[in-house]
Amino acid sequence: METAADTARRVGALLGHFIELVGELDRRQGWRDEGATSLEGWIVERCGVSVATARAWAHVAARLFDLPQLTTALCAGEISFDKVRAVVDAATPETDREVCERAAECSVRQLAELARSTVTGRTESDEERRSLRCNDTFRTLSVQLPPESYAEAKTCLETRARRIPSDGETPWDRRLCDAFLEMVRSAGPSGSSPYFVVAHVPVAALVESESTLCGELEEGGFISTETVRRITCDATVAIAVDDDVGHTMYEGRARRLPSDAQRREVRRRDRHCRFPGCTNVTFTNAHHVKPWKPDGRTDLDNLALLCEHHHRRVHSKEWTMSGDANGELTFVGPTGRAITSRPSPIWTAVTGRDRNTGGRQSN
Repeated sequence: METAADTARRVGALLGHFIELVGELDRRQGWRDEGATSLEGWIVERCGVSVATARAWAHVAARLFDLPQLTTALCAGEISFDKVRAVVDAATPETDREVCERAAECSVRQLAELARSTVTGRTESDEERRSLRCNDTFRTLSVQLPPESYAEAKTCLETRARRIPSDGETPWDRRLCDAFLEMVRSAGPSGSSPYFVVAHVPVAALVESESTLCGELEEGGFISTETVRRITCDATVAIAVDDDVGHTMYEGRARRLPSDAQRREVRRRDRHCRFPGCTNVTFTNAHHVKPWKPDGRTDLDNLALLCEHHHRRVHSKEWTMSGDANGELTFVGPTGRAITSRPSPIWTAVTGRDRNTGGRQSN
């Protein structure tokens, strides 16, 4: 047991030294040399960790610069990263030593409670803290509202939930969820939904009653045949022609700008900026891997999603970009280091692509 505990302390100390190093890297903005838009993005690409882990490391690294006592204790393995993370936002240069001593005595949970009570007086107003976050992986929404807005939203949802017919066995939280969806769907004129949701579905799933083929909700993962049929029961169905590996397009080849169908397919395939380590979704555009020429082609394998930052870097020749966007793209930066990017594994699974076939359909 002691060997395991000692190993944990040494691992924590190494992580502390890493945090100290990336903190200095961030202050010098050294991550820009490798095309990253932030320290977080650089950590994701170079260290192969999740965005959440990279965000935590980057945040603590930035805060520890003015907290030498916490930094020393972390690098010595005397307190864990989780403890430092719990108190780093509450600590100041003046309270650094005191907070470090408390961290050595208290549990992570106790430290988090202490930090919340300390930070409360320094936080922004309720109105400034309002937020809504979407988690596409777990399909959840997290909302934080000012007191009056929270009361308004809760009352509205509860009133709607009570009006929804129930068999007496539907849990209250599910009825609230139904009320929320009813409110969203009634936002359009005359109660119709103003939103456009795309599902990619084999024709057989629509026309053959015995079909077991499934579909893919764009940017939302797989859906069952039963769900496909339920959606199409009261939806407008648009038929598009896919190629032999499931790509909606090859229309508008003589046009420079991608068609709407092509843009949707690029977003379905890439999900976010294709630059390795970049997770930007909001400010992205379909970029031609090989520059477009008059009478040239605008096809899916030559279109990749890039955020505005990396779009500018490629156009300014700071980075070169080559390859097949349906398979593997290679980016080479100012230092000569080459990094690669591949499509979403969900898109690859749906279209029958195999990573070892160089982007061709696998048999």
